Amino acid sequence: MTSYRPLHDGWTLTAVAQDAGVAGVAATVPGCVHTDLLAAGIIEDPYLDDNESRLAWIGRTGWAYETTFAWTADGHERTDLVCEGLDTVATVILNGVRIADTANQHRSYRFPVRHLLREGDNTLTVLFDSPYAYAEARQAALGERPGPYDEPYAFIRKMACNFGWDWGPTLVTSGIWRPIGLESWSGARLAEVRPLVTADGAVGRVEVHVAVERATEGPLTVTAEVAGGPEVPGIAAEARLSAGERRGVLTLTVPEPERWWPRGYGAQPRYDLTVRLDAARDATGDAAGEAAGAEGQDASGTPGTVTSGTGTLGTVTRKIGFRSVRLDRTGGAFTLHVNDVPVFVRGANWIPDDCFPARVTRERLAGRFEQALGAGINLLRVWGGGLYESEDFYDLADERGLLVWQDFPFACAAYPEEEPFRSEVEAEARENVARLAHRPSLVLWCGNNENIEGHADWGWQEELAGRSWGSGFYYDLLPSIVAELDPTRPYWPGSPYSGAPGLPPNDPASGTIHIWDVWNREDYTRYAAYRPRFVAEFGFQGPPAYATLRRAVSGELTPDAPLVLHHQKAIDGNGKLLRGLGEHLPRPGTFDDWHYYTQLNQARAITYGIERFRALAPHCMGTIVWQLNDCWPVTSWAAVDGDGRRKPLWYALRRVYADRLLGVLDGVVAVVNDGDEPWRGELELVRHSLDGEPLAKETVAVEAAPRSVTRVEMPAAAGTPGDPARELLVARLGESRTVAFFAEDTRVAFPEAAYDARAEPVPGGYRVTVTARTLLRELALFPDRIDPAASVDDMLVTLLPGESATFHVAAGRELDPAELTGYPVLRCVNETRRS
Repeated sequence: MTSYRPLHDGWTLTAVAQDAGVAGVAATVPGCVHTDLLAAGIIEDPYLDDNESRLAWIGRTGWAYETTFAWTADGHERTDLVCEGLDTVATVILNGVRIADTANQHRSYRFPVRHLLREGDNTLTVLFDSPYAYAEARQAALGERPGPYDEPYAFIRKMACNFGWDWGPTLVTSGIWRPIGLESWSGARLAEVRPLVTADGAVGRVEVHVAVERATEGPLTVTAEVAGGPEVPGIAAEARLSAGERRGVLTLTVPEPERWWPRGYGAQPRYDLTVRLDAARDATGDAAGEAAGAEGQDASGTPGTVTSGTGTLGTVTRKIGFRSVRLDRTGGAFTLHVNDVPVFVRGANWIPDDCFPARVTRERLAGRFEQALGAGINLLRVWGGGLYESEDFYDLADERGLLVWQDFPFACAAYPEEEPFRSEVEAEARENVARLAHRPSLVLWCGNNENIEGHADWGWQEELAGRSWGSGFYYDLLPSIVAELDPTRPYWPGSPYSGAPGLPPNDPASGTIHIWDVWNREDYTRYAAYRPRFVAEFGFQGPPAYATLRRAVSGELTPDAPLVLHHQKAIDGNGKLLRGLGEHLPRPGTFDDWHYYTQLNQARAITYGIERFRALAPHCMGTIVWQLNDCWPVTSWAAVDGDGRRKPLWYALRRVYADRLLGVLDGVVAVVNDGDEPWRGELELVRHSLDGEPLAKETVAVEAAPRSVTRVEMPAAAGTPGDPARELLVARLGESRTVAFFAEDTRVAFPEAAYDARAEPVPGGYRVTVTARTLLRELALFPDRIDPAASVDDMLVTLLPGESATFHVAAGRELDPAELTGYPVLRCVNETRRS
């Protein structure tokens, strides 16, 4: 019998250091110190201006959370305090008795407390030590480890990017960041339900591993059932656990289940799996244990639905999907197969969506997932400097068909393997692998981000002088846990990684690579020099949307203004932005030009890389751009900025990640078809003068089979310009069109832009129509400059003379139509120059 009571009310927050002057502040649970101090008006918003710089004291201070709650004996044999997330170095005290000490943000805890509860008022206190003090003490004891920043994040099991990153602020948190509550039960409870779901041919298989915790030692019955369709009876299995037995396995075979597919490959049907624990009946038919009915939780703290019934002790439900997944490594390949179909990964890296994760709601995640799907993304890589994400994250991925690559939380540093870290890593890995094993969207476990490369290529070995750096985790501990608890999906030791410890980890010929010479040193055209098997990280910076930057910075907006630079965390980031313009775009003379050109250059750089990598399929079978999202308002590599606004990169991704793509690449037209149907028709190639006059036309009959690339040699008449500075190429196939130039924009003899534009109100916003009188290069509309709530459905459109484009603007208020059609809202590369 199980009942659950959340303990989320009545909390106060006090700084342990008396000179901090913070006592008895109302606290929100789940939450953290920063958000509580912000709500109380004690600190300014750390995301605005340079407020972050004055808040380092929070991470160096101890904090006490405390609440009082009433308790009445409920007749249960056991009551546990269930802490789903404590961040991070915590001491838990109930009624003055110290229950436990914890030091891991990445795991949950359960403590028996029935003997400590008393009738009437009870006091629960959670003391948080300074994360810095803990990490620095471990660092001093174990010795330095190399890493990218002068921060001790490798010495504490906590979200690494809390300590700052080249896109994130240093905001070192403490707090009860996930739910906390009391669970009461009698007889026995379901401590773990771990379904391993596979599909082989026409048969689905569910192997349900269960573990029980006991208050009594009588026999138990476990029943598992997979609900069928409306005309299909459920498939059930039952197992008896003898007195004292604590583990069991139930196997269900489901004939011809509907397969779960990633987006673009099919539907995402899911089935209800119900696991029930009953007290076994004796010879008289009486239950050997007590009946139950209420809310229950499994070992990881995930709520389960508990039903009533004679002898029922608890019920857990899961939504499962039938699919197979494997990783093909033949000849150095890195190809994910789902249901025996090779999937070209059109991915994006995912970072925590907020520095304060308790603020990330399911609604917010759903919006971010819609942005990912809208950009043609089919996989999110949960990056190793962040978290094991929430149940909502994985449930939405299951529901929407977004594949998930899950890094274990290790990133860019050498990690100690000594105790207590090894035990903590094992505990968190076991919990989270078991928690996520049933998720159909999860297709890969990855040991770390860039640590193997760091040890091999970044000079770590001399600095380490033989000290541990994490290899025992990546090559031994983590793969053994995955093999034991989740053998249904592949494990990969790290990224980049070439497939064996002795190989160069960032070798394009094998496994996964990261490409960072582009952005750091090289022009983005260097992407063409690569022939990778799979690119798991690459990216290019651009500033956030204007409205996002304007909200974050109260002072002047110039590229080198101190507050603007505070929201640029990359070393020499703005210098690299300007150097990255190269010969691609003019040198900006104003902030508005800097903002437009650098955003546009980000979009072009990623387009250039993805076009070439997709054209290499099936040799290359995936790109995961860095990155989809931001955690605060910042100039970064993201496609969606910290306020959730889509940057020009997002619109570029939507084009270059489309199922069907025409790429004009160095004398070849790549016809990329990632759809289920053949793509056939007449490929039309027309060379034009800049005033739109056709100079040469060629047509080629093409057919690209499903999930394939067809390469068409460029006919000389269309592909050879008479004057590269004054001509362009238009390629069309069906509804797809690509415009390519024969020279960089700074060498093209563009006419000064001339066009007719009008904006008219429509339900929900405005329709903006632009008709070109001259060539218009990369037409873009930025309505957030006049209404922060406004957005546009498309941008980066090149028009030939006489062509028109229609943009739909969603607005939060009435706008002046003239503003929507004028500078700096409506932009194109060849517009009249403004000083």
